[in-house]
Amino acid sequence: MTNKKQETLLTLYTPSLEELWFKQQMLADPATMAYNRAWGGTIAFPRERWSGWYDFWIADFSGKRFYRYLRDSAGSFIGEVAYHFDEARGLYLADVLVHAPYRSRGYGRAGLRLLCAAAKVNGIKVLHDDIAADNPAVSLFLEEGFVEVTRASGAILLKKEL
Repeated sequence: MTNKKQETLLTLYTPSLEELWFKQQMLADPATMAYNRAWGGTIAFPRERWSGWYDFWIADFSGKRFYRYLRDSAGSFIGEVAYHFDEARGLYLADVLVHAPYRSRGYGRAGLRLLCAAAKVNGIKVLHDDIAADNPAVSLFLEEGFVEVTRASGAILLKKEL
């Protein structure tokens, strides 16, 4: 399937509080979180944290945070995309995470394109991402127009002007 076709099959979806089960499932999955091994691997996301997280990331939209699920045409959740403003560095950082069972199908590329388009619509001029140097997603970001800014401590800072 072509990337353009894949992109049209995905939509950005604002999850409800109850649908955070999917985020919990992804964060607990070692295969999905393999990219994060340098920073601890899987991440606990217990139900008692959902409400506060939801209020911060979704309900209280300040323009400094954006979070959506990637959903296919059948209504299945495929992954997540997000960006947030990093106050300490003064830049917007991206996040694209595809659930392991859906990898290698073009969803990461489609999700990154949808995230960049949403950021641009929301007035973001430049989007960055910190990626572990050994993460295969580095090449995807570079192919999608991101450029390397710095490389240190096993991580690469990439950016794209939108």
